[in-house]
Amino acid sequence: MKYASEDQEGPAAEQTAGPAASAPEHPERRAAGAGHPAAPHDEQQGTRNKVARSILDHGPSTAAELALRLELTQAAVRRHLDALAAEGVVEPREKRVYGTRGRGRPARAFALTDCGRDAFDQAYDQLATEALRWIAQSAGGGEKGEAAVAAFARARLAAQAEGYRKDVEAAEPEARTEALAKALTADGYAATARSAPNPQLGEQLCQHHCPVAHVAEQYPQLCEAETEVFSRLLGTHVQRLATIAHGDGVCTTFVPKAGAGKAAHRTPRTTKTTTASASTAGRNPA
Repeated sequence: MKYASEDQEGPAAEQTAGPAASAPEHPERRAAGAGHPAAPHDEQQGTRNKVARSILDHGPSTAAELALRLELTQAAVRRHLDALAAEGVVEPREKRVYGTRGRGRPARAFALTDCGRDAFDQAYDQLATEALRWIAQSAGGGEKGEAAVAAFARARLAAQAEGYRKDVEAAEPEARTEALAKALTADGYAATARSAPNPQLGEQLCQHHCPVAHVAEQYPQLCEAETEVFSRLLGTHVQRLATIAHGDGVCTTFVPKAGAGKAAHRTPRTTKTTTASASTAGRNPA
């Protein structure tokens, strides 16, 4: 499939390498799907993600190499590289030359930074989804398949929780949600702890990024197992109020305050989390 960016319109498209020169007048319609053109911002965002992914797959690359792979103009690629560099996703390096170097200034190659590479936590979403599908089918599908996936999710999260347990148990009871948030942040979840709308009832554990959001869309057992793990780590019944996997902007878990009584176990009234688009679900780098 050929990808086109917002930069490929009019005369500029003729500079594009390869068959893209004969692309339709509005190629972005095909990329967006269903005949509906993507918004300009989403189009730019999507193309930048493709540029970063190409560097991940092929290693440090020059603007010319990226333009050839993605069938874009070099000018368009450079603009996306400048934006990615400003966001800390890529950084320029002098391209390594093997053999005799020719005259002139050496071409700059762009490589992913550590931050940019971390942003591809979900690069293996498809593999994970296929693996869970295989587990479900091998167990016989239906309810048995769902139970098998749930068992896997609980085992995976239990192992992950062991890495958090020491930090959580070392904290004072009133600071354990904050300790868990810090542990989750170290694992890439960008988590915070804050007071609930009614502080007398408890607090909220908020995860602003989910490395498995798109897998969890199809297999909610991952979210359910995570909630169970939070409950065990914090030693209290917790309630999941929102998840990125279901379209919310933040994964939000209510943690009742110790000694708050039965009222702490009722779902608190909260403002609905801002709905996130597919691009805010934490899949790719900015």
